[in-house]
Amino acid sequence: MGWFKRLRGGIQTTTKEKKEVPDGFWQKCKGCGGTFTIIELEKELFVCPSCSHHFRIGSHDYFNILFGSRYKLLFDGLRSTNFLEFTDLKSYDDRLKKAHEQTSLNDAISVAVGKIKKKPIVVAAMDFTFIGGSMGSVVGEKISRSIDYCIKHETPLMIISKSGGARMMESAFSLMQLAKTSAKLSLLSKASVPYFSFLTDPTTGGVTASFAMLGDVHFAEPNALIGFAGPRVIKETIKKDLPDGFQTSEFLLDHGFLDFIIERKNLLEKLDELLSYFKVGKI
Repeated sequence: MGWFKRLRGGIQTTTKEKKEVPDGFWQKCKGCGGTFTIIELEKELFVCPSCSHHFRIGSHDYFNILFGSRYKLLFDGLRSTNFLEFTDLKSYDDRLKKAHEQTSLNDAISVAVGKIKKKPIVVAAMDFTFIGGSMGSVVGEKISRSIDYCIKHETPLMIISKSGGARMMESAFSLMQLAKTSAKLSLLSKASVPYFSFLTDPTTGGVTASFAMLGDVHFAEPNALIGFAGPRVIKETIKKDLPDGFQTSEFLLDHGFLDFIIERKNLLEKLDELLSYFKVGKI
């Protein structure tokens, strides 16, 4: 049984002295299975250096890519409340509190205004980490106020969609946001202010059925899941096998639902190019 004994002069580290890798320090790529440190991925804008898989990132990550540190948050004080007193299994109040503590966000969308090479733009970016990026009354209201701001200041709008759909805890109030945001975007169009819809992984449910597909220009990150219902639900409904790559960015591009696919590293330059095509007002 000598293998249970430590040799004299050998490794003497006790269990208590061993250090564990902090949670989140390493990330495994879903594309190629490779493992990378957070530091490595940050340098690559959270794109796998081996297979170019785009990791999901949050709203403030996109703000930093586009604006650096020079941007102003808008409507950040709006927070969801349990106005329907939803208590199924776990209180909605508890879900909101937990989501806020884990993400330091007030809801599933953040709005910022800044400039890209002296061209002003308002960016509303969704966060999947906040209750699956679900669309509730605050998401709809922030988009609505963003549109009002853009009309007033003649400033282009970009919405970065990343959502699992409507927020069930707000019931019909969540579904009402589809009509609300769609109606508001019609006012933006009448004001001749451009709206860019940027679809990231995943963009599904009521978000796809409303503002995500109402842009003047539609573009997406590579291999993003984009659709209304999930592939499993569709397959069970139509009783047929789905095509390879169904509901990916590439599939939608081939079938005319997207104008182009953009890698994250090229997003800033491409957005600068798009803004040069449109009249830009003052902030």
